[in-house]
Amino acid sequence: MKIRDLRIGTRLGVGFFVVLLLATISSCVGLWRLNEVAESTRNMMREPLMKERMTEEWYHITFAGLKRQLAIVKSGDPSLADFFSEDAKSSTARINDIQKYIEGHLLNDKEKELFQTVGAARKRYLSNRDLVMQAKKEGRNDEVAKLFEQFTPLSEAYKKSQLDFLNFQKDTVNTLSVEVDAIAESSKRLVLSLIGLFILSGGMLAWSLTRSITQPISYALELTRRVADGDLTAKIDVHAKDETGQLLTALKEMTSNLVNIISQVRTTTGTIASESTQIARGNLDLSSRTEQQASTLEQTASSMDSLTLTVKRNAENAGQANSLAINASEVAISGGTVMSEVVDTMSSINNSSKRIVDIISVIDGIAFQTNILALNAAVEAARAGEQGRGFAVVATEVRSLAQRSASAAKEIKDLISDSVEKVEAGTKLVDQAGSTMQAIVESIGSVTNIMGEITIASQEQISGIEQVNQAIRLMDDATQQNAALVEQAAAAAQTLQDQAKSLATEVNLFKVKV
Repeated sequence: MKIRDLRIGTRLGVGFFVVLLLATISSCVGLWRLNEVAESTRNMMREPLMKERMTEEWYHITFAGLKRQLAIVKSGDPSLADFFSEDAKSSTARINDIQKYIEGHLLNDKEKELFQTVGAARKRYLSNRDLVMQAKKEGRNDEVAKLFEQFTPLSEAYKKSQLDFLNFQKDTVNTLSVEVDAIAESSKRLVLSLIGLFILSGGMLAWSLTRSITQPISYALELTRRVADGDLTAKIDVHAKDETGQLLTALKEMTSNLVNIISQVRTTTGTIASESTQIARGNLDLSSRTEQQASTLEQTASSMDSLTLTVKRNAENAGQANSLAINASEVAISGGTVMSEVVDTMSSINNSSKRIVDIISVIDGIAFQTNILALNAAVEAARAGEQGRGFAVVATEVRSLAQRSASAAKEIKDLISDSVEKVEAGTKLVDQAGSTMQAIVESIGSVTNIMGEITIASQEQISGIEQVNQAIRLMDDATQQNAALVEQAAAAAQTLQDQAKSLATEVNLFKVKV
């Protein structure tokens, strides 16, 4: 697949990806080289710097010990040696540690040789120092002076060997520093070279992508200008499948379609010129028929006006009848409502009468039981003899009252029963009257509905006839307009003929392959 076949978005995405990839590679290489420089610095400088610092510390401790030794020798106080003995021991211990560390990290023969020289000088120095200190403690000052004369050159030799070893360590550190600088410089050159290479590659990629996009667009622009100038003879070659290739393909199809359209227009303009004459002749015939149609429509409109007046009068009469039917319906409904209330009242009276009968039955039962109780009381009073005589009189009166209550209750019950029968008969009559009123209400309602439908139908007829009238008027207006339009069409046909000639002239400006 060629790069020109890729979509512009894909190409730009690939281009940016490559640029970002190159930038990432450059950054990674730079980080790798920086890490390498840092690692080299740590590896090369850690031990040499440590040995240099320890050697310098060794030298300072030795220098302080020499001053301390000189003070002891010059002092006339023998106890001064004991005073500095702890400092001397700690200094000796520290030097032993330093010497042990350095001895374990010696790197080459030169360093080992210098270290051995320092060690030998230290042994001689310590041996003479111990003799001086012993003589000083014992008070042998003359011997101290002689020993100190030997101590001075030994201490100088010891210091010189330390300085030589210290200078060697400093030279080593300086040499390693130069090597680190060289590595850093080479890393910088490598990174700069990569950056230059990546910039060059990115520039070439950008130039290639830009050319792959601008070149087809320039070609398409040139073709578009030729089409705008009326030149449709250009041959369009498409070599890519991206958006520019699609643009050129669309331009090629557009040019082909324009060629076909112009060819058809040239053919059609001649046909239009010949047909426009026939259109003008047809318009004259159409104008005559349109005038006849307008006369017929005027007569039809007059007849429809008379029909409209008749239907309106029918609708008004139906509306009045509908109003009367509605009033009758309202009166019947009111009568039906009153009859319903009468039925409800009669039913309530009937229920109350039945309730009274039930109550009278209860009273009659109570009177009967009272009579029996009074009879039993009289019997018991008779058995009691003289003592129950007064009670017997009372029982007789109670029995008499109970019999009178039972008789009255029976009469009331008979009267109420007769009233209940009459109320039930009245209720039936009222029910029949209510049913009759309901039938009357329903009949009047049916009449009202029918009259309402007649009224609505009459209104709809009026509306329909008015619409027909309006349509006829519109047809009349349209016919008049058609007559005017026919005349305009005749003029337009002439104009069309002129425009066809003008269009043919304009189309001839385009250059088309024959």
